[in-house]
Amino acid sequence: MSAVRVLLVDDQPLLRTGFRLILEAEPDIAVVGEAGDGAAAVELTRSMLPDVVLMDIRMPGVDGIEATRRIIRDGAASHDPRVLILTTFDLDEYVIEAVRAGASGFLLKDSPPEDLVQAIRIVAAGDAIVAPSVTRRLLDKFATRLPAARDSAPPPGLDTLTEREREVLAHVARGQSNAEIAAELVVSETTVKTHVGNVLAKLGLRDRVQAVVYAYETGLSRPGQS
Repeated sequence: MSAVRVLLVDDQPLLRTGFRLILEAEPDIAVVGEAGDGAAAVELTRSMLPDVVLMDIRMPGVDGIEATRRIIRDGAASHDPRVLILTTFDLDEYVIEAVRAGASGFLLKDSPPEDLVQAIRIVAAGDAIVAPSVTRRLLDKFATRLPAARDSAPPPGLDTLTEREREVLAHVARGQSNAEIAAELVVSETTVKTHVGNVLAKLGLRDRVQAVVYAYETGLSRPGQS
């Protein structure tokens, strides 16, 4: 199995060095490049073909949100990289925009090294929720930035979901893992994974993070719900 190729993007060289030291100690992860701003990140993504781009948000020039948009949504990359956003929870109020731009998850900058390594592996494998509790807290904090759901029109695509799929989507929006959802619904994790895959396919969503945002945008889930 080939190593996960990672591009480090942060305007602070010391942070990049720290991330590199952590990641290069792992036999299944290879750091293929570093960038200090979003424009360089886009160019290096084209040339280095990373599997995962570890992306800071606040950088001079092209920020992490615009860089993510160019890499994911505007087809700047010729392959299918995943973007993992680095955030300082109290400061970055642009995480939702980064998700809309195509990011696959969030990671707090002060996370333990083992969380960084695990997050990269999870995102590279195609799963998207990194630290579900962080996802929910961020969405609850910034939900006022999302457009209000319209009561007069059905949410696009929601009527294509079965009752069980809607139920699973609601649980995903609460930041629950497959195991937690399976325990609550008294089904197997495999069944939950199948339902999540069906939801993504029917709604045309890239991953679980986009599913969370969709649930908030359509009013299926609301801030503070448990």
